Amino acid sequence: MFSTLLPPDTVVVTADHPRVWEEGLLPAEAALLGPSVALKRRREFTAGRNCARRALVALGLPESPLLSGAQREPLWPSGVVGSITHSGGYCAAAVGRATRYAGIGIDCERHLPVSEGVVRLVCTARERAWLANAPDHDIQWPTLIFSAKESFYKVWFPLTGRWLGFEAATLTIDPARSTFQIELDRPLRAAFGDHATPVAGRYAVTDEYLFTSIVLPAAP
Repeated sequence: MFSTLLPPDTVVVTADHPRVWEEGLLPAEAALLGPSVALKRRREFTAGRNCARRALVALGLPESPLLSGAQREPLWPSGVVGSITHSGGYCAAAVGRATRYAGIGIDCERHLPVSEGVVRLVCTARERAWLANAPDHDIQWPTLIFSAKESFYKVWFPLTGRWLGFEAATLTIDPARSTFQIELDRPLRAAFGDHATPVAGRYAVTDEYLFTSIVLPAAP
């Protein structure tokens, strides 16, 4: 699905075989987990790293361990930007050249409703006002908002090294085009440097999953 949401010069790899979830970690990657990590976390991490390494090889890089930063974010090789997502039985990684893109963010979520408490946590007042009159497209719009902000964070954090709360970004959705825009609170725009806001993204929905993506062009 992400291959339809991202530019053709990016590479997307999905976990297309059960073994991708079970084996294949390089020793340096396995060391990041430790012996007592929960099975669910181990499976997701394994699938994510396997997809990411396959994507990097398809981009023309040699296979090497993909390590993690202090916040468990993937440390992509120099000259590469990328993103990993997993939800339920789905996992994918996307990468692109940093000469073309300043960041890539992808997120997949189960296409299920969220609680009112999660809506209050994730959605700004403006978003909640839109939800009150949102079109009925058989889409769980609060879940879409959550996913889009997750995709944005995967672009934001590598560029700024800063935490970003859900309330600091507001989504505007265009259901007719299956696109969205994210606007940052004014005090945070400077931290984003030369990258203008609002930031554009795209989404796609199936009965089981909801997919969002953001591709940030490299600054001139």
